[in-house]
Amino acid sequence: MPYKSESDLPKRVREHLPRHAQEIYRKAFNNAWKQYADPKKRRGRDSREETAHKVAWGAVERVYAKDRAGRWHRKDQ
Repeated sequence: MPYKSESDLPKRVREHLPRHAQEIYRKAFNNAWKQYADPKKRRGRDSREETAHKVAWGAVERVYAKDRAGRWHRKDQ
């Protein structure tokens, strides 16, 4: 179930990530959704959706970090 726009993302993503991080999440999720359609390409027993969410969070965490208060900030700022 690829996401057409950031407004379609899960509530926890929309409410916690800055807009740019949401864009990263959506693009990474959609790419992973296509890439891991074949279960043989996934690790373990994760579903296609679980795998895509893990990839998306990983993509966000390469650019953003959460501060002690739980807010997400770009790492280069």
